[in-house]
Amino acid sequence: MTLQTRDLSPRIATEIRADKKTLLSGEHAAKIRELLELRGVLVFPKVNFSDEEQVAFTQTLGTFAPEMRGDKVYKVTLDTKVNDQADYLKGSLYWHIDGTMNAVPILASLLSMRVLPSTGGGDTEFCNTYAAYEDLSHEVKQQIDKLHVMHSAWNTLFYYDPEPRIDLLRNMMRIGDRELPLVWTHRSGRKSLVIGATARHVVDMDFKKSAELLVQLRDWATQPQFVYRHTWSVGDLVIWDNTGTMHRATPYDPASGRLLHRTKLEGEEAFA
Repeated sequence: MTLQTRDLSPRIATEIRADKKTLLSGEHAAKIRELLELRGVLVFPKVNFSDEEQVAFTQTLGTFAPEMRGDKVYKVTLDTKVNDQADYLKGSLYWHIDGTMNAVPILASLLSMRVLPSTGGGDTEFCNTYAAYEDLSHEVKQQIDKLHVMHSAWNTLFYYDPEPRIDLLRNMMRIGDRELPLVWTHRSGRKSLVIGATARHVVDMDFKKSAELLVQLRDWATQPQFVYRHTWSVGDLVIWDNTGTMHRATPYDPASGRLLHRTKLEGEEAFA
C-alpha cells in the first residue's frame, strides 16, 4: 500500500493514511522522514497503535530515545495520580521547543491519544519555525542572525506559577541554562527560529529590548499561516519535527482524564 497524503494547510502539517502493516514495515520510513522535515507535522488519523506498535514504528524512523527513567513510553497528562512528574508538564501549555537544555535536542516526538479530556480543551498547536524565519524581512534577518539567547528551564515556571516557592524554583534551576543561537542554521542550509517559553533573554542586549524582540518573534511565528491546531480523536498519532517547530497544548482540566502516550527519536544535530 502506498501512502495517501493530504496537506492540512499551506505552510505546515500533512495527513498520512496507511494501514498498520504498511507503517510498521518501515518501507516508507524515508518518505515519512522527508515529509516530516518539509511539513513539520504529520498526522495519522485513528491509526490506533498499541504501545508496542508505537515503539516499533518509532524505531523505523531513526534511533529510539528512551525516557529519563528508561521507560519507552511517557504518559502525557496533568494528573499527578497517573504521572508523578505531571506538574512539570504545566509548561507545555505555552509555546516551546523540547530539549533546549540539551546540546542535541530530540529530532521528533510521536504522540498518540489514549483518553480524551471529559471537559473539553486539550488540543495541540504547532507552528513552523522554518517558515516563520523564511518570511521575515531581509532587515530583520540581518538584525537577528548573529544573536544568541539564554534559555532556562526555570523560566517556564513563571508562566504558570508567578510566585513559586523557593524550593520549587531551585529544583527547576538545577536543570540548568544554555546559550543558543536565536537563528539555527541547520546542516541542510535551512534556518529556523529558536524561541519559546525557555527563552529568557537575548545575550548582551538591554533587558527591555530583549523582551520586546522575543515576544515580537513569538507573535510572528505563531501567526495563523504558520500554525496547525490538532483536535484529537482517540487513536490519532501525530509526529512533529522538534527541530523546526514549536508546540503547545491548549488549556484543559488536570482532572479531565486527558492522556496521551509519547515516544521520541534521538537528536541528530546540535543547535550550534
